[in-house]
Amino acid sequence: MSDTLVLGLGGTVDYEIVWDSAVVESLVAAYAISAAELTTAIAIDSERDLVVSVLAFVRDGVGGERFVASSDIVEAFAGRFDTRITLGGTPVRAALAMRALGITSTIHLVSIDDHVRRLLPQGCSYICSATRDSTDPHLIVQFGQGVRIRAGDIDLRSPHPNRVILTNDPPNRELVLSDELGAALDRAEVFLISGFNCIQDAAVLDRRLATLLGHMRHLPPKAVVIYEDAGYHVPSLSLRVRDALVGLVDVYSMNEEELQSYVGRPLDLLDPREMQRALDELRRVIPAETLVVHTKYWSLALGERARANEANLRGGITMASTRYMHGDRFTEREYDEVSRLPLNPGGAEFATRIEEAMGSAVCCVPAFVVDVERPTTIGLGDTFVGGFIAAVARG
Repeated sequence: MSDTLVLGLGGTVDYEIVWDSAVVESLVAAYAISAAELTTAIAIDSERDLVVSVLAFVRDGVGGERFVASSDIVEAFAGRFDTRITLGGTPVRAALAMRALGITSTIHLVSIDDHVRRLLPQGCSYICSATRDSTDPHLIVQFGQGVRIRAGDIDLRSPHPNRVILTNDPPNRELVLSDELGAALDRAEVFLISGFNCIQDAAVLDRRLATLLGHMRHLPPKAVVIYEDAGYHVPSLSLRVRDALVGLVDVYSMNEEELQSYVGRPLDLLDPREMQRALDELRRVIPAETLVVHTKYWSLALGERARANEANLRGGITMASTRYMHGDRFTEREYDEVSRLPLNPGGAEFATRIEEAMGSAVCCVPAFVVDVERPTTIGLGDTFVGGFIAAVARG
């Protein structure tokens, strides 16, 4: 199956730190950081800036992705914590998730090193545009609900578990495509597109999009093309990608953070009226054949073929929930067990009401009740994509 599921466009080496409030509090004191400074909008040019940004995410209980001026800043901060090296990037995490169900794939990479060779899922193949080895780690800061930081005039407690990604990754920022991609797409049944969010130069982005469209001419007519949106380092560039891909992809997918970015305001994800207005706005901004939005309470498909994606949505929710509960080394048995968990009551009520309000244009599947002491919040969107694609592949 590996040559029929092609996942792109870039993977990463991740440094996952083990959260330690005492270390963070010592940094707050050392850098004399005050509560008034905390913001997620700061440019991260130093370790001090990084701490300011991370604390703002923790205070709000939200996740995000931010550019860091140098990988040295990432290395310095990670060196203060217990750190685990893993692989990231939407295509790699999706491939890892599917491998737990015995499904293999071909992964397109833009960088390679011994960590990648060692940790790629067994049985999966890869193509890579890199001409030499390089390591530019992504810092993954994961925090639980109720994490408390008290230092100076700062006294905050995270309202929700989440994660922050901090990175300076030139290969993914350039996103050079392999000359082998077109040939890899010749027999593809599913093609996943992701990773354009890391590009920061409009001219580079336009060249990569033109190259990608050339490779996509190799796709068989019945191939399912999925685009997974992400937090753009330069937000305005997301619309260039939309304009290039919206008529060529079958599924245009995003999480709750990207949805809120498109409509320009925070949303109550369990308010059907508010969400209907937001989804109507999203459809006007992104007139894709099928829009998918995945959140912690529910996931939905929007469009004429919404109902055809019910099993795919359920597969995505089950896979992401399994990772949330069991981490990245879950088994097919654990996946099956999670699929039988009770449904989230708020998500179930929302699903019923949004389908009543919007009719056949929407298919909404509630999430499960997942309550664990130490959840995994890293890569849930990527894992949702893996579960969605696995369901597509299973027919």
